[in-house]
Amino acid sequence: MVIQDATLFDPVTASEKDPARRALPSGRDAPIELSIIVPTKNEADNVVPLVTALAAALAGIRWEVVFVDDDSTDGTLERVQSMARRDRRVRCIHRIGRRGLTTACVEGILSSSASYVAVMDGDLQHDEMLLPRMLATLKTEPVDVVVGSRYVEGGGLGDWNAARVRISALAARLSRFVVKADLSDPMSGFFMLRRESFLAAVRRMSGQGFKILIDYFASSPTPLRFRELPFVFRTRRSGESKLDALVVWEYLALLADKLFGRVVPVRFLLFALVGGLGVGVHLAILWTAFHFVGLAFPPAQTTATIVAMAFNYVVNNLFTYRDRRLKGATFLWGFASFALVCSLGAAANVGVASFLFGTSRSWWLSGLAGAIVGSVFNYSMTSIFTWGRPGAGARA
Repeated sequence: MVIQDATLFDPVTASEKDPARRALPSGRDAPIELSIIVPTKNEADNVVPLVTALAAALAGIRWEVVFVDDDSTDGTLERVQSMARRDRRVRCIHRIGRRGLTTACVEGILSSSASYVAVMDGDLQHDEMLLPRMLATLKTEPVDVVVGSRYVEGGGLGDWNAARVRISALAARLSRFVVKADLSDPMSGFFMLRRESFLAAVRRMSGQGFKILIDYFASSPTPLRFRELPFVFRTRRSGESKLDALVVWEYLALLADKLFGRVVPVRFLLFALVGGLGVGVHLAILWTAFHFVGLAFPPAQTTATIVAMAFNYVVNNLFTYRDRRLKGATFLWGFASFALVCSLGAAANVGVASFLFGTSRSWWLSGLAGAIVGSVFNYSMTSIFTWGRPGAGARA
């Protein structure tokens, strides 16, 4: 019988040698209980006031704030990093070549190991004093998410004008197509959730647009249990609002993705829609050049083709691929690759249509098949070579 050194089996010694078996730290070294995810884009003047407000509101709670910055140009990143060097409760994720509030929040949540995670804006319009009550609700009630609502009793919209109130109400009604939960404020960007409920939904989330709460509710495999708590939306202290027509477009794209995305990629639907508009532009330019300017048909057709191709590229860059849109020199190189790919797509269109017409003699079926093949080819190749290249979106 072989006798081994007893110290190898001593549980105390083993615990000391194996960090995974040591007792959990306590006090200031205890694990983080709550992570607050703050997506930022040019919010430099709001960083310090926000962290100061969080520290006052969350006294006695083990918390951290994770700023997820989309390559701000106003010094936001430098402000956050400076604070992080002095306060280990402050962390930063610097994103280059990626943008969008929803994807920023997803990356921030996945970077955290806390059991509870809150999402709030970096513009000080959300009431940080509500965070302790949100946390207490999650700890004591059987709910998956607590939503800060502007529409339940005690909440409010602050100094919003009538037009913005109407737009918000319309957006909330449209959300009912994809969110079946009876939320009073599905557009809220201020909420706290249990980590496990998010992990169950995240692989189904589309990452489209700015309304992560709708994406989260619509993607959950089981109905989410929720509670809404009132807060009054405050006035932005500094910086500029990110709300514009493109944000509205991204919201509609999110709804389309949740409705049809499992059947056809919403980006392809947008690409095809822009292509349809491009056909109208092509015909309008051809008619004008041929009938009014007096060009012969070949140069008129060439002019119409170039203009329509440029129209398709600009609109796709602005809307369909907004999260990867190209600027500066990359915009010009992108157009060159787009034109080359679409030229090849046109050849594929004509080739397939001609082949099918020779076998079926059905002009409309052959033409439709050729158009589909050309659209799929253009979409696939431009996704790779125009908007899928390294650096695409880095300057967006």
